[in-house]
Amino acid sequence: MLTHHNPATIVAPASRYSQAVEAPAGCRWLYISGQIGVGSDGAIEKGFEAQARRTWSNLIATLNTAGMGPRDLMRINIYLTRADDLAAARLTRDEALAGVAPPAGTLVVVAALAHPDLLIEIEAVAAKV
Repeated sequence: MLTHHNPATIVAPASRYSQAVEAPAGCRWLYISGQIGVGSDGAIEKGFEAQARRTWSNLIATLNTAGMGPRDLMRINIYLTRADDLAAARLTRDEALAGVAPPAGTLVVVAALAHPDLLIEIEAVAAKV
């Protein structure tokens, strides 16, 4: 079981994430490459929310192939190309992680991703006993 840490002596998380997540000894680790809002047919989803939902769907599918799920996420790094999408990014993250303790996370606005039409990318680390 993962242990989530949010010390009372530092500022509380600005949204739904944990300050730190600890994995027990002997667990399996999964490092997930950056997932993007592209379907299995190679088509990039249109609009931020569609891309964000597809990105989360792709990340969860990758977790599932390893016998894991959202509750096994230790850390997520979210990259956005537009600061105006911050609220929608938080909303889709909260939807994807509903019912599980939030992983540690970082959200960064970057100049661009690997393709000019991509608006979001998420990479993650998961652990399971």
